[in-house]
Amino acid sequence: MEMKIEPLALPGVDTQRPIVIAGPCSAETEEQVLETAQGLASRGVKIFRAGIWKPRTKPGGFEGIGAEGLAWLKKVKKETGMLVATEVATKDHVFEALKAGIDILWIGARTTVNPFAVQEIADALKGVDVPVLIKNPVNPDLELWIGAFERLYGAGIHRLGAIHRGFSSYDKKIYRNLPLWHIPIELRRRMPDLPIFCDPSHIGGKRELVAPLCQQAMDLSFDGLIVESHCNPDCAWSDASQQITPDVLDYVLNLLVIRDVNQTTENLTALRRQIDGIDEQLLELLAKRMRISKEIGVYKKEHNMPILQSPRYSEILEKRSSMGEQMDLSPDFVKEILKEIHEESVRQQMIIMNEK
Repeated sequence: MEMKIEPLALPGVDTQRPIVIAGPCSAETEEQVLETAQGLASRGVKIFRAGIWKPRTKPGGFEGIGAEGLAWLKKVKKETGMLVATEVATKDHVFEALKAGIDILWIGARTTVNPFAVQEIADALKGVDVPVLIKNPVNPDLELWIGAFERLYGAGIHRLGAIHRGFSSYDKKIYRNLPLWHIPIELRRRMPDLPIFCDPSHIGGKRELVAPLCQQAMDLSFDGLIVESHCNPDCAWSDASQQITPDVLDYVLNLLVIRDVNQTTENLTALRRQIDGIDEQLLELLAKRMRISKEIGVYKKEHNMPILQSPRYSEILEKRSSMGEQMDLSPDFVKEILKEIHEESVRQQMIIMNEK
């Protein structure tokens, strides 16, 4: 589908990078919402975000205050002049949000992954002119992400934007959600007119990672940031560890370096960020491989087997070097890497064998 994305055209909001959307993960109380909004507004933030309905992984957690909180967002608009934004996941959410005069809607990562849910939202928005931002699906599937834009566009929503919040992973890692920067970079190539926002809060999962992730997003020419900010983050009812105060957000934004990148080809910074992302994935895969090696070490110990299995090691070297050659990698290079990996695997298994 050919899409002609229109500018977001947000009244009172400067289009100069970065466009900043900020506010708490969840609207908890009227006092918390208003205090946070006033703190952000006094520091120049023009768009306030707050989760009204919160999809949680398991029941029993705080799943949002519900439609009651929309009245608090209306009060934010009235008292501060800020635009307000919230997440919608069902047609009922859409109707309630529009009825309350919410200025910007966004679709969350758990919803984007479900085409039926996205289509339901698209159908509920037919005939409405409201900006809609779409978070990447939880799994790294660019086509699924683009499909969500096509569904909204087909419903007549042409003011669209993307939110890059990273991708879920089961393994231990630096980030809460892997940034996999190459995916939004490819999205930009495929949809050059689409504004892309970075969600450093959900990528990092820790407040100390917000600032460096904001800078990385600016270095990659992202158009804006959507940051979780709370008047008292440590007492937040959801995602406390990744929220920052309005004061800290102001400090982070003032330190950002905004580079002018009017280039017709992908810039060097973007390419280096892709390298960084791939290196992070390599380290995570190596850590996963070593965990499996440890499990093998336990098995060998329980079955009184020697650590070194020479036929297996030789088979790995030959097969992997052949595979590498088919991928334009030097067989010697592949063998050298595998030798180092094997030595570390042996070291890990020796530790297990010597445990009493």
